[in-house]
Amino acid sequence: MLRKLSVGAMIAAAAITLSVAPAAAAAPAKAPAPAPRPVLQTTLYYDDSQAAEFKDAIAAGVKVWNDNLQNVELVKAQPGGRAEIQIIADNGWPRAILGPVRPGGRVQVWYGRQAVTQGYDLTRIASHELGHSLGLPDMKPGPCSSLMSGSTGGVSCKNALPNATEKARAEANYRARARAAAANFPFAGSLMVDAP
Repeated sequence: MLRKLSVGAMIAAAAITLSVAPAAAAAPAKAPAPAPRPVLQTTLYYDDSQAAEFKDAIAAGVKVWNDNLQNVELVKAQPGGRAEIQIIADNGWPRAILGPVRPGGRVQVWYGRQAVTQGYDLTRIASHELGHSLGLPDMKPGPCSSLMSGSTGGVSCKNALPNATEKARAEANYRARARAAAANFPFAGSLMVDAP
C-alpha cells in the first residue's frame, strides 16, 4: 500500500506539474519598458566674476531659465574656465549681445545699475538680459507678462518668468537643427539696450 501511495502521489505531482507548465508557458512575456528619449541639451557656461553686487540676481535669473527650458542649461563656469556668457556690472542701462550663443561662442551681458537705481526688479533684469543671450530680442512695448518687454513692463513689474511664447522660442533656438543653422538668426550679435 505504501508503494501505491507513493506511485499515486508521483502521478498526482506529475499531473499538477503538467497542468501548471502549459499555463506558465502560455503567459506572454512582458516587453521591457522603452528607455526614455534623452533630451539633447546644450550646456552654456556663464562667468559672473565681474557681476559685483548682482551675483545673487544673476543666480536667480539663471534658475528661472534652467527651470523653464529643457534644450539648454546655464551653468556657472569654474574660475578661469571658459564661459559663453560674460556678465559685467556697470553704471549704464542693462544691455546684452543678442544670441543664441553656441558652445564655444561668446556674448556679453552688462547688468546696468541705472535700471536698479530707478527701481526695476533685480531678478527680472537678470532673466531678461540672459534671455537675449538665448536669442530672444526685445518685445517692446509689451506687458509685464512678457519678460522680453523689459523696461516697458514698468518699474512695478516683478515678473521674471518667460511666457509660453518666449520659452518655446528659446527651446527652438537650441533644438538640434537650429544649432546647426546659424543663418536662422540674422540679428545675432546685435547689441540690445534695455533703456525705456
